[in-house]
Amino acid sequence: MRLVVCFAILLLTLGGCKRSTGSRSPLQPKPSPSPASNDIAAPKFDACALLTKEEIQTIQGSAITDTKSSENADGVFRVSQCYFAAAESDRSVSLSVTQAKAGGKGSRSPRDYWNETFGRYREGEKENESEKKEKEADRAGGTREREEKRPPKKISGVGEEGFWSGNRFGGALYVLKKETIVRVSVGGPDNEETKIDKSKALAQKALGRLP
Repeated sequence: MRLVVCFAILLLTLGGCKRSTGSRSPLQPKPSPSPASNDIAAPKFDACALLTKEEIQTIQGSAITDTKSSENADGVFRVSQCYFAAAESDRSVSLSVTQAKAGGKGSRSPRDYWNETFGRYREGEKENESEKKEKEADRAGGTREREEKRPPKKISGVGEEGFWSGNRFGGALYVLKKETIVRVSVGGPDNEETKIDKSKALAQKALGRLP
């Protein structure tokens, strides 16, 4: 009798071992999924690759001795910049490219920002009351105040749309192409019209190399 009882206990023990190795306890955590491949950060955009040193030297008349690139990003936009240092420092050139940030939050696009900034300065658009008041204030003020508040000037023949923002001492050309905004600023003693022409020439070359 004792032998039968021991044999029965042995069978029960072996059966329990088989069940434990063939199933997983409900309390055991499931394996963690592997990270998603789309979490990889977007590659840096090199604005310095949009212009060559030779092109700038031809337009500015001064050799480019160095380039410095940088990039800033917020929740919506990515701004890539390049500073082209000239042998004559006052003839250096600055280039920046504003694009939508990959995976950025929010519904504003570079084109939306462009329309908010320059939309009211398009030719043929009706002047609003705030602009009228600004002009009246400019007339009441001196030449310096008028220079500081001078509205952007529409520039044709470059990109989808272009505007020059500045005064007789300096400024920058802003150009829109699809969902990209390009800004070009050239130094030097040239007058405003010459700087606009030089900025247009450089902007056209940069736009042609945009991906």
